[in-house]
Amino acid sequence: MSVAARPMPVTTAVPESPMAPARPTCLAEVGLTPDSVDALVLKWLYAGEATGTDLADRVRLPYALLEGIIEHARVERLVEVRSASGMGTAGYRYGLTDGGRDRAGRCFEACGYVGPAPVPLDQYVSYMARLSETRIPVDHARVAAGLSPLVLSRQVIDQLGPAISARRALFLYGPPGNGKSVIGSGIGRVLGGDLYVPHAIDVDGQIITLFDPVTHVLAQVDEESRLIRSSDASDQRWVRIARPVISVGGELTLDMLDLTFHHSSSYYEAPVQLKANGGVLVIDDFGRQRVPARDLLNRWIVPLEARVDYLTLHTGRKFEVPFDVLVVFATNLDPRSLADEAFLRRIPYKILAENPTYDQFSRIFAQICSGHGIVFDPAMVEHLRRAHYVPRRIEMRGCHPRDLIDQVLNLCRYQNRDPEITTELLDVACRSYFIEDTERTEPDTIS
Repeated sequence: MSVAARPMPVTTAVPESPMAPARPTCLAEVGLTPDSVDALVLKWLYAGEATGTDLADRVRLPYALLEGIIEHARVERLVEVRSASGMGTAGYRYGLTDGGRDRAGRCFEACGYVGPAPVPLDQYVSYMARLSETRIPVDHARVAAGLSPLVLSRQVIDQLGPAISARRALFLYGPPGNGKSVIGSGIGRVLGGDLYVPHAIDVDGQIITLFDPVTHVLAQVDEESRLIRSSDASDQRWVRIARPVISVGGELTLDMLDLTFHHSSSYYEAPVQLKANGGVLVIDDFGRQRVPARDLLNRWIVPLEARVDYLTLHTGRKFEVPFDVLVVFATNLDPRSLADEAFLRRIPYKILAENPTYDQFSRIFAQICSGHGIVFDPAMVEHLRRAHYVPRRIEMRGCHPRDLIDQVLNLCRYQNRDPEITTELLDVACRSYFIEDTERTEPDTIS
C-alpha cells in the first residue's frame, strides 16, 4: 500500500448539507439561566462600550433575547445608556456604571470566559445524536472518490471501506514512510461534509471551550454567510466547520484526553477527542508517546466500545459525552507488541501499510512532479531502481518520491538553475537522503 505523500485538503466526496441547530426564540430555548447571560454581557461591557446590536453579535444571541437582560441590568444600575443612534434600544450605546464594573469584576473572578454564549450539555448531546442518525451511507463509490488522490490498491480500499462505513477504530501498521498518517486525511474526505460545533459548552455552570480555530477549519459557506448573519435561522452559538480530521503524535499524553482546567481564568478546554467528535482522530506514531502504549489504550477501551466518554470537572462532577470519533492508530511497530488480545479485539480492522510496488512508486513520483509543474519522465524512476534501490537493497517507500524531488528542487535553487529532474541531480539527492552502509556487501547483479 502507498499514498501520495502530500496531504490533500479535506473536501466532500459526496455533497452533504449539515443539520443546523435552530435559532432560539426565547431564553428557555437558550438553555442558560438569566444570571449566566447577564454575567456574560457585563464581562463584554467591561472591555468598553457597545451597542445592543454589538452585544448580540458578541454573545451570539438574538438581541430580542438580550433586551430584557440589559434592561434588568439598567434597573439595577449596573448598565447605563451613553448615547443612542437609530431606532429602538438595539441602537443604544451601553456602558458599565461603577457598580457594574464591580459586578463584572466578581464575574471574572468566578469565570474568566468571555465569548459567545455556551450551549448546554444536553443540547450538544442531542445534536450529536441527530447527526449520527442522519449519516449518509458509505459505499465503495464514495470511498473510492474520497481516496482518489491517494495511490492505493483495490485491496486496501476494500479493507478501509468497511471500517469507514462502520465508523470503527482501525490500526494502520507497517514500515515507516508509507503514508499511514495521510490516510487519515483520506478518511476525512470519504466522510466529507460539514457539521456544527458550539463555541463552548455549559456543564452545571462550568464552561468548556470546544471550537478550536487551530484544529477546526471553518466551512467556506460559514465565511460567506457572515454578512447575512442577521437573517440566518441557525443558532449563532454554533460554528459550521469542515469534518474534523485531527492528528496527534508523540506529544500525546493522558492529560490531553481529559479536560484542561485553566486556573487563572476558571474555565476548561475540551480534550482532543471531543474536538474530533463527528470526524477522525489520528494517533500518529502510536507506541512512541511519552506514556506507555497500554496506558493510552486502557483510556480508550470504554469510549471505543460504548461510544461514550466520561469527563470529570475539578469539582469532582463526572459527566458523559458522545464519542462519535473514528480513531486511527498509525504505527510502524507490531500491534501485538503494543496491545493485548483483548484490546486488539476491540479494534476489528487492522490494515498493513505495505511498501509500494514499482508501478505505485512511479504513479506517486508522477503525482509529485505534476504538483511542482515538472514533466514526469519514467526513466528517472527506472534510474533510481537500477542505480540505488536494487544495488543498495533499499526498500521503496511511499514518501521517497516527495522527499527526493524536494531535494532535487532545493539543489536547483542552490545552483540557480531552472527546476528539472536529471539522473545526476537524483544521484546527489540519494547520497544525501539515504544512509551510506559502509559494511554493505557487494551489490546484486541487475538483470
